[in-house]
Amino acid sequence: MELREVLGRRRSIRFMLPYKPVEPEKIQRMLEAARIASHWGNVQSLRAVVVFRDSAPEEVREALLAPVSGFQIRLAPVVIVWFIDTAAVDEQSDRLRELCKAGALGYGEDREEELEGKLIPFFERIREGLKVPGMGEVDCGQGIAQATLMAFEQGLGTCCLGTPNTEKIRQNLGLPDSCRVLLLQTVGYPAESPDAGGQRPRQPFEKLFHMNGYGNPFPRSGGVVEELECDRMFQAPAPAPWREAELEYLRKALGLKGHGLL
Repeated sequence: MELREVLGRRRSIRFMLPYKPVEPEKIQRMLEAARIASHWGNVQSLRAVVVFRDSAPEEVREALLAPVSGFQIRLAPVVIVWFIDTAAVDEQSDRLRELCKAGALGYGEDREEELEGKLIPFFERIREGLKVPGMGEVDCGQGIAQATLMAFEQGLGTCCLGTPNTEKIRQNLGLPDSCRVLLLQTVGYPAESPDAGGQRPRQPFEKLFHMNGYGNPFPRSGGVVEELECDRMFQAPAPAPWREAELEYLRKALGLKGHGLL
């Protein structure tokens, strides 16, 4: 499947088959994809704890439940707890040396001298500032995105969920104080159509992206849009005419109660 189609058809899948376990090797492939993602300074601060519903302790499973979308966490055979370990920044100097030896940092015969005399001391001075929320979270997001694409390639569905219980989760999983929980990602085999009702609403292209300065919309080519539509990156807009019937079927089949938001 072409990358454009993968990107276009990758939807957040909220309804998963609770009885069908996810093979550990498929989760490993997701983690491998996250591991090789780009990260500033190669510090690789993205980490994860994979919680398998059928084998994790009850207190761990209960700690993952959130006021919003709790049913998704209960249904999912796997929940990946993605977190950032800020202590990775403490190894910044070694990571830079690795990049230099691999030929991925600088050029010229004196690059090692420049690294030790200028670049490493610079990063040492700003080390603590690099641990606050910011660039680290952005690069962690790249790893999570690659893991998500790998999941889709393997026929899995995923949904990234926020939670107000990050501290409780951190403690129950035994994460060090240097760690911040980023999000929970449910993983399983889809119970709903891969289209998940169609293309979700999005803000206008011209409102989101600018050229050479804020307020000057990036010009959107209709030809490019048509090309991407042909490649199935864009789907028909949601809701699909059968979506409400599908949701009602899923509600009954999965034994869900209430309005499905909480």
